[in-house]
Amino acid sequence: MKTTKKSMLSSSVSTKSSKLVTMTALAAACTMLLSAPVNAAETNAAATSVPSAVDSSKRVIRLAQPKADSTAQSSTQPAPQTNAPVAATQQSAPTQSLFPMSSGQPQTVTPAPTKPVYTGSTHVYEPGPMTTSGIDLRSGQLANIPTPKVQLSDVSFLKTVLIPQQTTANSDKLDVSLLDDFIQEASPNARHYPPNFPNRTQRYNVREKIKVLAEWIEPYALSPNASYDVLLRAAKLNGMGRNLDLGSDYTIRGGKYVDRAIKLQPDSGEANFLYGMMLSEGGGFKEGQKYLDKAVSLGYTEAEQSLAQSDVLSDRRDSALERLRRLESENPNNAMIGQQIKIVEEGKFYIWDIPAPDINVKPGA
Repeated sequence: MKTTKKSMLSSSVSTKSSKLVTMTALAAACTMLLSAPVNAAETNAAATSVPSAVDSSKRVIRLAQPKADSTAQSSTQPAPQTNAPVAATQQSAPTQSLFPMSSGQPQTVTPAPTKPVYTGSTHVYEPGPMTTSGIDLRSGQLANIPTPKVQLSDVSFLKTVLIPQQTTANSDKLDVSLLDDFIQEASPNARHYPPNFPNRTQRYNVREKIKVLAEWIEPYALSPNASYDVLLRAAKLNGMGRNLDLGSDYTIRGGKYVDRAIKLQPDSGEANFLYGMMLSEGGGFKEGQKYLDKAVSLGYTEAEQSLAQSDVLSDRRDSALERLRRLESENPNNAMIGQQIKIVEEGKFYIWDIPAPDINVKPGA
């Protein structure tokens, strides 16, 4: 019995040992199979200039393509793994080293830039002959150039107007030809309040031109010895600027200049009318009436119309109609007075609110 048990025990031990050997061999084979892709990935990653992407099981997902320079350097002199990021940074730099690490690395020699060589002769400009009318461009340096031809249309001429700058004797003259032409053209539209223009473009052009001309005449009008003619023109410009809502500065300057003009010439019908009109249309009916009455006594017809405007705004329509009808009988050729009578009869308030003619004013012209 003991012999039988021993034999059975030895057979079971041999069976277990054979199974253990079989499982050990199987485990070794599995280990080799799993380690093969990792070894291949490490070999390929070492040949590339950038690391490959791997998942959690160390299997290669994407392999970067090796660069030619990296392959050449890795075959001659492999870099240690600790310095791999530094080597990749150096390879990605745009500049090349002056002393290459390997003699087998190709070197690019940049040729020095060459200066362009200019051929031909140098021509030095020489001025042409001087004449009383200037340089004759048709001779000398500009041979065989056709003569330009210019055609002019809508030619107009302005009468030259020169006024004294100051009240002193032998004062310098000031050319106000363009200024007087503008005032004459824009006054029917902008002298009275409210201003009346056929369209916004013309209103804008007049506003811009007033800014330019008022700035031009300002230094002459600010002079303590400014002449009557300078002060009157400056007052007209600033008065129109006030009516066109250019600001209170225009109102103040306009009143100041016309007041100085009246002190120089107290019997000027135009200056008295201008001051009375500016005061009455600005709300100062009583203050402006004495200047308007004096202008009427000096034979200034437009002052009567301004007095009628003051009567309308002061709720004296009957007085305004009586004044305008009398004025119409004295001036039968003035069609504007009949239109003003109609405005008052219709119950309106501004007798100057009449369609004004088109004007051809351009800024900076």
